[in-house]
Amino acid sequence: MPRNMSFALTTEQFKDRSKTVTRRKGWVFLKPGDLVMGCVKCMGLKPGEKIQRLGLIQVVDVRREPLFEITTADCWREGFPDLYPHQFIEMFCSEMGGDNQQVVTRIEYEYARANRKPESNDG
Repeated sequence: MPRNMSFALTTEQFKDRSKTVTRRKGWVFLKPGDLVMGCVKCMGLKPGEKIQRLGLIQVVDVRREPLFEITTADCWREGFPDLYPHQFIEMFCSEMGGDNQQVVTRIEYEYARANRKPESNDG
């Protein structure tokens, strides 16, 4: 059974498949090929609340890097095309704590085949 990963702050980006990279504190045990279940919220559920699953993702690449190394391209891949790297860092630190020097886990993934949007056959 795949582990659950919360996408509470980026639920819409997950749903519209504009997000293909996520940065996390921890998650150092992941490796390429691992399957993870994306969820709206995994922890802190109130009594009676159930996990809302968004879909299965497969890890493509995992690496540890300082938060300040995020690029504009990765802001897009994180689902934030309107943010510059310094704005993303500010948002990340505000939500997750820490500072721009902290080392985070950069996780690149693709949506598992069953979750992908149908491909067009307009050949």
